[in-house]
Amino acid sequence: MIGRYTLAEMGRVWSEAHKYELWCRVEVLVMEAHAAAGRIPADSIEPVRAAPAPTPEAVAEVEAVTQHDVIAFLTAWADRTEPRSAAAYVHFGMTSSDLLDTALALQLVESTDLLLARADILVAALRDLGLAHRNTLRVGRTHGIHGEPTVFGHRVADLAFGLARCRDRLRAARADVAVAKISGAVGTYSNIDPDVEAYVADKLGLTAAPVATQVVLRDGIASWVAALAGLATVCEAVALEVRHGQRTEVRELSEPFGSGQKGSSAMPHKKNPIMSERIAGLARIVRAQYVPVLEGVPLWHERDISHSSTERIALPDAATGVDYLLHLTTRLVTGLVVDTARMRANLDATGGLVYTSAVLLELVETGLSREDAYAVTQAAAMETWQTGVPFWETLRKHAGDRGLPLDEARLNEVSRPERYTERLGSVFDALAALT
Repeated sequence: MIGRYTLAEMGRVWSEAHKYELWCRVEVLVMEAHAAAGRIPADSIEPVRAAPAPTPEAVAEVEAVTQHDVIAFLTAWADRTEPRSAAAYVHFGMTSSDLLDTALALQLVESTDLLLARADILVAALRDLGLAHRNTLRVGRTHGIHGEPTVFGHRVADLAFGLARCRDRLRAARADVAVAKISGAVGTYSNIDPDVEAYVADKLGLTAAPVATQVVLRDGIASWVAALAGLATVCEAVALEVRHGQRTEVRELSEPFGSGQKGSSAMPHKKNPIMSERIAGLARIVRAQYVPVLEGVPLWHERDISHSSTERIALPDAATGVDYLLHLTTRLVTGLVVDTARMRANLDATGGLVYTSAVLLELVETGLSREDAYAVTQAAAMETWQTGVPFWETLRKHAGDRGLPLDEARLNEVSRPERYTERLGSVFDALAALT
């Protein structure tokens, strides 16, 4: 992910320098387990532990010759070990993927914890926005067309619960990726005892893989990326709501617009939904990582490295992208400008057409068949669409033409916009309890 969309903490997790720090940590723990079992000299551990992690530049210099990143790392680290002879016991009995998969699990866990913290903040922001607008009347739309009255808080609640579900899926996926693998060349523990794996897993807060070949099967990592894609997509759903609401013809919502901010180089009046559009674009990038990672599940026996190049790009990009998306969407939600008066004006803009559902049911209750009631209501509504004459006037006309009496007091009662939302109390009670 480019620096423009990389926040500092997540950038550090996926930095080359931090990766090598984790590699050193894993290797030292393996040595500790070996030493405890008497397999390697105990006095070899401290010189290795004291050796600074090799710099990315030093590893890259060796890798230019070896064309193997783990060997380059081991060589560059050995060069910093005093005495260098202690480094002979580093990587003892291991294969490269023992190191790679276990350290990657740590990066995935660290990333997940950062993301879960940001997701909690966004869930709370959406919850609070929804509760603040539990009584803000607004037209509900289907297919982009006015449907029935609703409240803005209802839509926000939908997004809050959606984001919370995606967050919880990520929490579950954390366990899928928190897996240590220290079982040797094809996963048979041929040159390393299973107690080493158990020790390393325990010290790192991971779970020992129940089975692995040379690598841990990638289904867990794929599930993790899928959870990130879900979070990104709900962020986009929030952004899409704002983008639609900020259109000039709608003008119900708008992004925060700071002092000195400019909307267009050519049109000084413009206030564009740039945050929401950036969210939409980055969500595509995150979603695009899922299929390539999923395709890393089937590998040639016992393992090839076709997944490796994919994961070097896809995993940090997905994590860094979602980190930025959660941050930006929180800014959007907490700074959102809600025009309640405009929402009410739009609700009333169609001259009462948003109450046809209540009218239909009332006519049925007077004894009309549903077909006849629908025909009268629709005929009146179509005339209102075409002429702009308020719906109540066209309804009286079409009902009169058919000799149908109207209980206008009753129709006025069922057509109050507040009546459409009076049963949402349980939704907002649940929203208030959302954490």
